[in-house]
Amino acid sequence: MSDVFHKPVADRVALLELRRPPHNFVDEKSLTDLADALLSYDDDDDVSCIVIAAQGRHFCAGVDLRGIGAAGIRRFYRQALRIFFGRKPVVAAVHGGAVGGGLGLAMAADFRVAAPDARLTANFARLGFHHGFGLSVTLPRAIGQQRALELLYTGRSVSGTEALELGLCDETADDARSAAIAFASEIAASAPLSLPAIRSTMRRSMVAEVSAALDIEANAQAALLGTADFAEGIAASVEKRQPRFTSS
Repeated sequence: MSDVFHKPVADRVALLELRRPPHNFVDEKSLTDLADALLSYDDDDDVSCIVIAAQGRHFCAGVDLRGIGAAGIRRFYRQALRIFFGRKPVVAAVHGGAVGGGLGLAMAADFRVAAPDARLTANFARLGFHHGFGLSVTLPRAIGQQRALELLYTGRSVSGTEALELGLCDETADDARSAAIAFASEIAASAPLSLPAIRSTMRRSMVAEVSAALDIEANAQAALLGTADFAEGIAASVEKRQPRFTSS
């Protein structure tokens, strides 16, 4: 059974819905399902723009790392890269948490509409880990190098309201999904042959940079998987306490 539901929801707009509630943690299978669904619209002449949303409390609370090793990380990021290769513009509807890899998924979209109380977090350093999902590229492109470094170094959460101020999202709305569909509908009103052509031109260098960054990020993550600090970071997160890192 697929972890992703998808269908047309408005004139020339399709909805992709991640269905692993309540937290929508993603793994290799769910990311493969998402990439398959997204790419299935590449040659659909009736769809010009895509909205990515999710069931449950959170947009995506991160990557399910249970039992994953270096090879698993690389397989996961091969699927992540496929999401960047889609031809049609994408709007992410962010509610609840977009945490870690969930933030990476949101940043893979062209635009983000967030609920004011959404929580966008690059919490990797707080877990004793390295960021991934191409955030080395997408985060500084959206908010600048200094802001990106601050969020990556501190791992602090950003509300949807602050995300709009930073440029991390493009619009806020109490009903992020409905607003994202309206945003996508405005895009989809443009010429259907022009949109993928413009997207390809405007995102070409970013996608190339993301492809290279994913390899570097995967290697950095693999190197930290077996460390005591990573184990402590995960334990502290589960136990909702401050981590006690030991540089080991």
